[in-house]
Amino acid sequence: MYKKTIKLFLIDGEIDGRIKCDISNSNIIAYKIPKNKLKECKENADVRYSGVYILFGEKDGKICAYIGESENVYKRLVQHLSDKDFWNESLIFIRNDNSFNKGNIRFLEDSLFKLAKEAKRYIIDTKSTTESPLTESEICEMEEVIDVMKIITSALGYKIFNKIKTEKDITSDNLLYINSIGLKAVGAVTNDGFIVFKGSESNKEFKRASSEYLKNKWNELRSTKVVNKNNIFVTDVLFLSPSTAAAMVLGRNANGLTEWKNKDGKTLKEIMNENL
Repeated sequence: MYKKTIKLFLIDGEIDGRIKCDISNSNIIAYKIPKNKLKECKENADVRYSGVYILFGEKDGKICAYIGESENVYKRLVQHLSDKDFWNESLIFIRNDNSFNKGNIRFLEDSLFKLAKEAKRYIIDTKSTTESPLTESEICEMEEVIDVMKIITSALGYKIFNKIKTEKDITSDNLLYINSIGLKAVGAVTNDGFIVFKGSESNKEFKRASSEYLKNKWNELRSTKVVNKNNIFVTDVLFLSPSTAAAMVLGRNANGLTEWKNKDGKTLKEIMNENL
């Protein structure tokens, strides 16, 4: 993949305010707009262009997103002030010459919806989308647009389209293991955090001496059926740190830097120090 330059313009002079974003060699413009700043955009003509948008927020404690399209993005977002209450930020994508037609934005909406569902990072509030028949050349053009949208979305901190790596995506040299007290687990360090892979085992109980946060996290894995009644991870799970991941396997406070080891028995701490 070629290197890219992304330009960010802080419209309000604040990092948590409105942001205009564009990327090198592309006519795609993105705006990140907090919900409480939306009406301040009404004088921006390009925000009324045809495009696609994503609403970000929370539902029932889970990160949630809604993906939509409109021939007047600003007008549609204003409607969502009253018909959708979960969101607090929006991200919109337009072309600087307002050249997206209805077929384009329907194709983009449908494609982004499918990518987000496949990534399984967010609860997607969009119920359905409409596939739009395009010519082969139009599809190629829109696929390039989607690549730009994915880059900008990730760069702004939303990993809605980024699939979590699976065990098959990790080379054997980078896999890490716990083999302790009769438990076996496999994991890996990634750019997102630490992944415990499907099929790993978890202790059947959590020790009382452990922190409340870890104990609650351990219970959450079971209440959401991520860990089944046989104490097996039924899906890959991303944790923020190797220590939290190790604790969810061992059922106690754990130092992930020493608990996780590679196939040669080197601890994660030793591996990290080798690479300095």
